[in-house]
Amino acid sequence: MGRAEREQQILDVALAVFTERGFREASMDAVAERAGITKPVLYTHFGSKDGLLLACIARARAELLEVTTAAAAAASGPEDMLRSGTLAFFRYLEEREAAWTLLCSESTVAGEALEGIRAQQSDFIALLLAAQVPGVDPQRLAGWAQVIVGACERLAIWRGTERAVTAEQATDYLMDLAWTGLGSIQG
Repeated sequence: MGRAEREQQILDVALAVFTERGFREASMDAVAERAGITKPVLYTHFGSKDGLLLACIARARAELLEVTTAAAAAASGPEDMLRSGTLAFFRYLEEREAAWTLLCSESTVAGEALEGIRAQQSDFIALLLAAQVPGVDPQRLAGWAQVIVGACERLAIWRGTERAVTAEQATDYLMDLAWTGLGSIQG
Protein backbone atom coordinates (compact mmCIF):
# COMPACT_ATOMS: atom_id res chain seq x y z
CA MET A 1 0.00 0.00 0.00
CA GLY A 2 1.38 3.42 -0.94
CA ARG A 3 1.95 6.18 1.61
CA ALA A 4 -1.01 8.33 0.52
CA GLU A 5 -3.38 5.35 0.51
CA ARG A 6 -2.07 4.23 3.93
CA GLU A 7 -2.60 7.73 5.35
CA GLN A 8 -6.20 7.79 4.12
CA GLN A 9 -6.80 4.39 5.73
CA ILE A 10 -5.30 5.63 9.01
CA LEU A 11 -7.43 8.78 8.89
CA ASP A 12 -10.57 6.69 8.38
CA VAL A 13 -9.68 4.54 11.37
CA ALA A 14 -8.66 7.51 13.52
CA LEU A 15 -11.91 9.29 12.74
CA ALA A 16 -13.87 6.22 13.82
CA VAL A 17 -11.85 5.82 17.03
CA PHE A 18 -12.04 9.54 17.90
CA THR A 19 -15.78 9.55 17.27
CA GLU A 20 -16.43 6.43 19.34
CA ARG A 21 -14.22 7.32 22.29
CA GLY A 22 -13.73 11.06 22.07
CA PHE A 23 -10.34 12.56 21.35
CA ARG A 24 -9.12 12.60 24.94
CA GLU A 25 -10.03 8.96 25.59
CA ALA A 26 -8.79 7.66 22.24
CA SER A 27 -5.30 6.22 22.18
CA MET A 28 -2.71 5.92 19.48
CA ASP A 29 -2.53 2.22 20.43
CA ALA A 30 -6.22 1.79 19.55
CA VAL A 31 -5.80 3.59 16.22
CA ALA A 32 -2.69 1.59 15.32
CA GLU A 33 -4.28 -1.72 16.29
CA ARG A 34 -7.47 -1.07 14.31
CA ALA A 35 -5.47 0.14 11.30
CA GLY A 36 -3.29 -2.97 11.43
CA ILE A 37 -0.06 -1.02 11.81
CA THR A 38 2.47 -0.43 14.54
CA LYS A 39 2.40 2.65 16.71
CA PRO A 40 5.79 3.83 15.34
CA VAL A 41 4.30 3.81 11.82
CA LEU A 42 1.43 5.93 13.09
CA TYR A 43 3.84 8.43 14.65
CA THR A 44 5.92 8.49 11.46
CA HIS A 45 2.89 9.55 9.46
CA PHE A 46 1.34 12.07 11.87
CA GLY A 47 3.82 12.86 14.65
CA SER A 48 1.34 12.86 17.53
CA LYS A 49 -2.29 12.34 18.47
CA ASP A 50 -2.85 16.08 17.97
CA GLY A 51 -1.23 15.80 14.54
CA LEU A 52 -3.56 12.93 13.69
CA LEU A 53 -6.61 14.95 14.77
CA LEU A 54 -5.47 17.94 12.73
CA ALA A 55 -4.95 15.67 9.70
CA CYS A 56 -8.53 14.38 10.09
CA ILE A 57 -9.77 17.95 10.21
CA ALA A 58 -7.62 19.01 7.24
CA ARG A 59 -9.08 16.20 5.17
CA ALA A 60 -12.64 17.19 6.14
CA ARG A 61 -11.83 20.79 5.26
CA ALA A 62 -10.54 19.85 1.81
CA GLU A 63 -13.51 17.56 1.14
CA LEU A 64 -15.99 20.24 2.20
CA LEU A 65 -14.45 22.82 -0.11
CA GLU A 66 -14.40 20.29 -2.94
CA VAL A 67 -18.10 19.41 -2.67
CA THR A 68 -19.30 22.99 -2.23
CA THR A 69 -17.12 24.24 -5.08
CA ALA A 70 -18.39 21.52 -7.41
CA ALA A 71 -22.00 22.30 -6.49
CA ALA A 72 -21.56 26.03 -7.06
CA ALA A 73 -19.76 25.46 -10.36
CA ALA A 74 -22.64 23.34 -11.65
CA ALA A 75 -25.29 25.92 -10.70
CA SER A 76 -27.46 27.65 -13.27
CA GLY A 77 -27.55 31.06 -11.59
CA PRO A 78 -27.00 32.96 -8.35
CA GLU A 79 -29.94 31.52 -6.41
CA ASP A 80 -29.13 27.99 -7.56
CA MET A 81 -25.49 28.58 -6.62
CA LEU A 82 -26.41 29.44 -3.03
CA ARG A 83 -28.98 26.66 -2.82
CA SER A 84 -26.72 24.00 -4.37
CA GLY A 85 -23.69 24.97 -2.31
CA THR A 86 -25.75 24.93 0.89
CA LEU A 87 -27.30 21.58 0.01
CA ALA A 88 -23.84 20.17 -0.74
CA PHE A 89 -22.70 21.35 2.71
CA PHE A 90 -25.59 19.61 4.48
CA ARG A 91 -25.26 16.45 2.40
CA TYR A 92 -21.55 16.31 3.16
CA LEU A 93 -22.36 16.49 6.86
CA GLU A 94 -24.85 13.63 6.48
CA GLU A 95 -22.40 11.46 4.56
CA ARG A 96 -19.45 12.30 6.81
CA GLU A 97 -21.30 12.61 10.09
CA ALA A 98 -18.31 11.29 12.04
CA ALA A 99 -16.13 14.14 10.74
CA TRP A 100 -18.74 16.73 11.74
CA THR A 101 -19.20 15.11 15.16
CA LEU A 102 -15.45 15.22 15.67
CA LEU A 103 -15.26 18.88 14.71
CA CYS A 104 -18.07 19.83 17.07
CA SER A 105 -16.97 17.72 20.00
CA GLU A 106 -13.29 18.56 19.82
CA SER A 107 -13.60 22.27 19.20
CA THR A 108 -11.43 23.06 22.22
CA VAL A 109 -8.64 20.85 20.91
CA ALA A 110 -9.00 21.92 17.31
CA GLY A 111 -10.42 25.42 17.59
CA GLU A 112 -7.90 26.97 15.23
CA ALA A 113 -8.47 24.26 12.63
CA LEU A 114 -12.24 24.64 12.90
CA GLU A 115 -11.91 28.39 12.51
CA GLY A 116 -9.82 27.70 9.41
CA ILE A 117 -12.74 25.77 7.91
CA ARG A 118 -15.10 28.63 8.69
CA ALA A 119 -12.69 31.12 7.08
CA GLN A 120 -12.25 28.89 4.03
CA GLN A 121 -16.00 28.60 3.46
CA SER A 122 -16.58 32.32 4.17
CA ASP A 123 -13.89 33.33 1.68
CA PHE A 124 -15.34 30.97 -0.90
CA ILE A 125 -18.86 32.33 -0.45
CA ALA A 126 -17.64 35.95 -0.55
CA LEU A 127 -15.91 35.24 -3.88
CA LEU A 128 -19.09 33.71 -5.29
CA LEU A 129 -21.12 36.69 -4.11
CA ALA A 130 -18.60 39.16 -5.56
CA ALA A 131 -18.98 37.53 -8.96
CA GLN A 132 -22.77 37.83 -8.77
CA VAL A 133 -23.03 41.37 -7.40
CA PRO A 134 -20.01 43.30 -8.68
CA GLY A 135 -19.35 46.67 -7.17
CA VAL A 136 -20.58 45.76 -3.69
CA ASP A 137 -18.25 46.76 -0.87
CA PRO A 138 -15.93 43.79 -0.10
CA GLN A 139 -16.57 44.22 3.62
CA ARG A 140 -20.31 43.85 3.02
CA LEU A 141 -19.67 40.71 0.94
CA ALA A 142 -17.50 39.30 3.74
CA GLY A 143 -20.24 40.08 6.26
CA TRP A 144 -22.87 38.30 4.18
CA ALA A 145 -20.58 35.30 3.82
CA GLN A 146 -20.09 35.19 7.59
CA VAL A 147 -23.86 35.23 8.11
CA ILE A 148 -24.37 32.36 5.66
CA VAL A 149 -21.58 30.24 7.18
CA GLY A 150 -22.81 30.92 10.70
CA ALA A 151 -26.38 30.09 9.79
CA CYS A 152 -25.31 26.85 8.09
CA GLU A 153 -23.22 25.85 11.08
CA ARG A 154 -26.05 26.50 13.53
CA LEU A 155 -28.52 24.61 11.32
CA ALA A 156 -26.06 21.70 11.17
CA ILE A 157 -25.75 21.61 14.95
CA TRP A 158 -29.53 21.77 15.30
CA ARG A 159 -29.93 18.93 12.80
CA GLY A 160 -27.75 16.84 15.11
CA THR A 161 -30.57 16.90 17.66
CA GLU A 162 -33.46 17.11 15.17
CA ARG A 163 -32.69 14.03 13.08
CA ALA A 164 -35.93 14.32 11.11
CA VAL A 165 -34.71 17.52 9.41
CA THR A 166 -33.28 16.58 6.03
CA ALA A 167 -30.46 18.30 4.15
CA GLU A 168 -33.05 19.60 1.71
CA GLN A 169 -35.20 21.06 4.49
CA ALA A 170 -32.22 22.75 6.14
CA THR A 171 -31.28 24.22 2.76
CA ASP A 172 -34.82 25.50 2.28
CA TYR A 173 -34.76 27.13 5.73
CA LEU A 174 -31.53 28.95 4.91
CA MET A 175 -32.81 30.00 1.49
CA ASP A 176 -36.08 31.27 3.00
CA LEU A 177 -34.07 33.89 4.87
CA ALA A 178 -30.85 34.39 2.92
CA TRP A 179 -32.21 34.57 -0.60
CA THR A 180 -34.99 36.98 0.34
CA GLY A 181 -32.37 39.62 1.05
CA LEU A 182 -29.68 38.65 -1.46
CA GLY A 183 -32.19 38.13 -4.25
CA SER A 184 -33.39 41.70 -3.90
CA ILE A 185 -29.92 43.13 -4.62
CA GLN A 186 -29.06 40.77 -7.46
CA GLY A 187 -28.98 42.60 -10.74
